[in-house]
Amino acid sequence: MTVPERISALRSLMEEKGYDVYLIPTDDNHQSEYVGEHFKARAFITGFTGSAGSAVITKTEAGLWTDGRYFIQAAQQLDGSGVTLFKMGEPGVPALEDYIAKVIPEGGTLGFDGRVVAMGEGQALEAALAPKNGKINYSEDLIDKIWEDRPALSEKPAFALGEEYTGESTTSKLSRIREAMKEAGANVHVLAALDDICWTINLRGDDIEYFPLLLSYAIITMDDMKLYVDERKLTPEMKENLAKDNISIHPYNAIYEDIKALKAEDKVLVDPSRLNYAIYNNIPSGATVIEQMNPEVLMKAMKNDVELKNIINAHIKDGVAMTKFMYWLKKNVGKIEITEISAAEKLEEFRKEQEGYLWQSFEPICGSGEHGAIVHYAATPETNIPVVTDGLFLTDTGGGYMEGSTDITRTFAFGKLTNRMKDDFTTVLLCNLHLARAVFLYGTCGYNLDVLARIPAWERGLNFNHGTGHGVGYLMNIHEAPAGFRCAIREKEKSPLEPGMVITNEPGIYIEGSHGIRTENEMVVRKGQKTEYGQFLYFEPITYVPIDLDAINPDMMKQEDKDQLNAYHAKVYEIVAPHLDDEQKEWLKEYTRAI
Repeated sequence: MTVPERISALRSLMEEKGYDVYLIPTDDNHQSEYVGEHFKARAFITGFTGSAGSAVITKTEAGLWTDGRYFIQAAQQLDGSGVTLFKMGEPGVPALEDYIAKVIPEGGTLGFDGRVVAMGEGQALEAALAPKNGKINYSEDLIDKIWEDRPALSEKPAFALGEEYTGESTTSKLSRIREAMKEAGANVHVLAALDDICWTINLRGDDIEYFPLLLSYAIITMDDMKLYVDERKLTPEMKENLAKDNISIHPYNAIYEDIKALKAEDKVLVDPSRLNYAIYNNIPSGATVIEQMNPEVLMKAMKNDVELKNIINAHIKDGVAMTKFMYWLKKNVGKIEITEISAAEKLEEFRKEQEGYLWQSFEPICGSGEHGAIVHYAATPETNIPVVTDGLFLTDTGGGYMEGSTDITRTFAFGKLTNRMKDDFTTVLLCNLHLARAVFLYGTCGYNLDVLARIPAWERGLNFNHGTGHGVGYLMNIHEAPAGFRCAIREKEKSPLEPGMVITNEPGIYIEGSHGIRTENEMVVRKGQKTEYGQFLYFEPITYVPIDLDAINPDMMKQEDKDQLNAYHAKVYEIVAPHLDDEQKEWLKEYTRAI
């Protein structure tokens, strides 16, 4: 079926069921940012394949809401589909809840699958519909009824991380979680967020492409934990280890009935952004619901010393792979055929040479020439083009290693560049350097510092329509709450920066139809000096890959910028060179030379 045919089939079902509006978000049952093939309902109904966005279908209209990373991609993929693009955050564009409230008739019904809508979003929709006496029906997945060849849920096995990787036992983690429950006044804690559960039980899975997550739910009380998972994914040893912590195994979907058995005197801790609306509505009305961020979110974001040591080792391995890739590109572009897809495949070959490598940590973004301006571009056989011989090639990729996940963007220059390209490249470099050298008091949030990364761009009348950085999980989600660098304050990124957090620094400039540039390093938040004014923090970059000197206009840089770049490149050479052959070392010396 084409997209218009799918929408027509959905409207027929809506008419049959009495729905005036139907909502299809990106999420799975766990409010994951990226989802398994079974859960890609929004992509099925609209044809838009980006990682963020929600579709709203009425009897006469179809709309898709997505953010600035995907404006160009969405416009291309929605062309001819009959689906209107709503660019979130742009002037005059209504918020999704406001649009639904406007188009729903008096006393009308909004439908959605309550498992794929977050509890907080469901509550917001309730409030938005109240003035029109609108109703919500969250009990049916209408997409499932029209998606004839829908992929099944993943059945891939789980794998365990020992304490040599995690630095902390499940016993210790549960103890800390229960202390946090006590502080919140709760005796029951309900979890649906996959990363929170995987972190707690020191297991990982392969249920979402690129992301080592295990489809599961959990209920934690003061003396036991119920884990809802496909038991076939667990080895006898895993089950034995879980049992030692009084963790029992239950069928994946059994949580929806088990929640109804909670007692009226129970005080239930839930995170409105990380629990689905259906589970929330199954909590007995007599029980007290305590709404706050899951305590696991901050715990897992603050990496311990073992995790940090491993993560840095992963970045050394990744730096070697990326440097070899850069060398290969510089030696071969223009001499042999290299496309966006074949370049990504070659990079993974270099990563596979590294011990402990598992798989890519997210779908590779390799944009040649004008494709670089599409912020989250993913090449397909239809869009695949050669790497430019005169211009810029943007690569945003990462590796998943047993020691952790990496996320790195480098933009490479080939042949002749325009002055505009060099100026834009240098501006992005300055944005990155200015944020990287920040020193700040404890209690500072990422949104307080975001301006540092934008001033060089703003001074030229430029901007980038995405956040400057995000937390990174330990062999988990590549985008990890609760900290990030962003202009606007987002609820899930409001936490202050804490020592041990790993966060990216990735400003960019995107000129549609011409080129895109992004330069990204991961950084660890470290303790600096402590004075009478308090504890100061700083950033330690842990990505060890050259920034392409062929694209820099040094006249735009102050001496402190040059000194900072030179010191960074000296560190890259020191760390990476011992892993290269003689010819690669000589080349690296040239590409990490002082300017």
